[in-house]
Amino acid sequence: MDINTAATAFAALSQPLRLDVFRKLVQAGDAGMAAGDIADACNTKQNTMSANLSALRQAGLIHSTREGRSIRYHADHDGIRRLLGFLLEDCCGGNPALCQPLISELTCC
Repeated sequence: MDINTAATAFAALSQPLRLDVFRKLVQAGDAGMAAGDIADACNTKQNTMSANLSALRQAGLIHSTREGRSIRYHADHDGIRRLLGFLLEDCCGGNPALCQPLISELTCC
């Protein structure tokens, strides 16, 4: 991941509603959530949710699948791994053994 892609992901997460949506999708796991359910869970309108979901998708943090007439959203685990990898790439002064406990804890994603 390059610095511009990482900055886009952080910009997407810097807005409170988007951060809430992202966390809810991570918690939902493989089942994901329908857009309407996300809007209800975040106590916001569906038309507001659309723009926020689009920003998270463009940042590579979520993806969507079509199910008939509805769309289900999921956390993009590969995108999350790339972002975490970018953050931890040069951690601990080039001594990865120092970071290993943290990295091991993060492999749940």
